[in-house]
Amino acid sequence: MTHIALCQIPVSEDPAVNLGRAREAVASAAAAGAGLAILPEATLTRYGKRITHLAEPLDGPFVSGLAEAARTHGLAVIAGTFEPGGDDGRVRNTAVAIGPSGTIEATYRKIHLFDSFGARESELVEPGDTPTVVELAGLRVGLVTCYDIRFPELARALVDRGAEVFAVIAAWGAGPMKEEHWATLVRARAIENTTWVAAVGQAPDPEFRDGFGIGRSMLVDPMGTVRADLGPAAAVQTVEIDPQITIATRNALPCLEHRRLRAGGS
Repeated sequence: MTHIALCQIPVSEDPAVNLGRAREAVASAAAAGAGLAILPEATLTRYGKRITHLAEPLDGPFVSGLAEAARTHGLAVIAGTFEPGGDDGRVRNTAVAIGPSGTIEATYRKIHLFDSFGARESELVEPGDTPTVVELAGLRVGLVTCYDIRFPELARALVDRGAEVFAVIAAWGAGPMKEEHWATLVRARAIENTTWVAAVGQAPDPEFRDGFGIGRSMLVDPMGTVRADLGPAAAVQTVEIDPQITIATRNALPCLEHRRLRAGGS
């Protein structure tokens, strides 16, 4: 049994404010016995053109501060940041996975960029190309960022790499049917892969009206049962992942073994 914390925090424009909120959430997670704290996408700063000049290298103050918090409290941390990108001025939307010693264990650069519903993430962010699984708190964790949840082939690639849980970090936007999409897609990725999904979004910040952050962080088990739903308000909730439930589900529903079509159509 592994205890993880869903850290649904609001995100401001100021990285220093956000680091303070993240450190408080990590401390709360550790006090509740969590071995892993998951924070939202873009915890560094709210989305907007500012990300191109606020992006930091992984040894910058934001990720270094998260690493110090992980080391101080002895737990792993996953959080979203922005790194400087290539020569065209765009940045990388990066999920960073930090171990309890404060060491960066893995990074994942968001593959699918949100060029939908009138938004153009690709104008500011360059896409990644590598599905990433990392071992944290005794779990094989597949990293997924926001819009990625709409692409089941990424989840399949992660489960084929041994993921036991998907950590989905998000700054999910509000809008018609968007909250329904979020809840449905999180459950769908759990059901079709008979895999735990820990999905963590930004809490709404009343100072902003840009639509980012609906909350609704969730833990969904391999049968698609919602074990926790944090609703819209800021919260840190510790939840349990039981590997025996995965085993029982896959014994009853061996759909991963029944696949006929795989990558490349074979």
